[in-house]
Amino acid sequence: MSQQLVYAISVAITALIQGGGFLVAYALQTETFYDILGGVNFLALAFWSASSSTLDLRKICTTVLFVCSRGWLLLFLAWRAHERKGDARFDDIKGKFISFMKAWIVQGMWVMLISMPVIFINSSNKSSPLDFIDIVFMLCFALCVGTEILADIQKALWVKKGRPGGFCQEGLWGFSRHPNYFGEIFQWWFAWALAYHSSEAARGYLDPLWWACAISPIFTMLILLHLKPTGIYNAEGKNLKRYYDQCPDEYGKYRESTSILIPMIGYQYVPLFLKRIIFFEYEKYEYNPKVAGSLAEKLTSSEDE
Repeated sequence: MSQQLVYAISVAITALIQGGGFLVAYALQTETFYDILGGVNFLALAFWSASSSTLDLRKICTTVLFVCSRGWLLLFLAWRAHERKGDARFDDIKGKFISFMKAWIVQGMWVMLISMPVIFINSSNKSSPLDFIDIVFMLCFALCVGTEILADIQKALWVKKGRPGGFCQEGLWGFSRHPNYFGEIFQWWFAWALAYHSSEAARGYLDPLWWACAISPIFTMLILLHLKPTGIYNAEGKNLKRYYDQCPDEYGKYRESTSILIPMIGYQYVPLFLKRIIFFEYEKYEYNPKVAGSLAEKLTSSEDE
């Protein structure tokens, strides 16, 4: 079976899962299984693509890591939705057919784009042994998956303990302000790199489909670094107000000495221009009291009305 056909069937599977999920969710007026079907969709593509050609060590290891990554995401999102008694993101749109449908379409696109390198590896008819570089990429892929899982667990346990200290500094959170996003972003860069030797072209860098798979880590970075409703953009900026109100000195010191994304030691000694260029410490993530105050005033006035 050609790689193109495997991708086409993967799109059809995704459309079936997300389209069917939307119709049932709209009829029941619930968002309860939105995230769950996102996770199920990932797993369905993993098992489908793995069954599309003869398995080898590269495909088995990649699929296992992918299933661990997306299986954890499924469990974590389901647990979080249960803890929060729903998802406030859908309060204003689940009664609107088009708006609600768009959310399911976006999820389907997200699942497909993220899965592209793994589908590429699993659908390849070329079997090549893992060389030293491949093993390094595989280990880095596994390390990033483990980092995301561990960071999520540490944050959840901190919340369960009553949020001591006002902001999380447990484990990995003492070395990165967003270690979960670090794991999520960089695992897909390593998955894409790992896919290089699965190319059926004479030289992998001549394969346009392999290059197209780079959209997986690029899309992840775009979503988690630059999209306002989610990721780091959503967690920083005006949403830091609660920390600066409750524990300004402690949080200010933590922010100055702790990398925004890449876990590291000695961040306070890195010049600001390098933080901006290399370490993703963009100015748009800074807390601006004037902007936060203006937004608070608008919310207060709208509530009064």
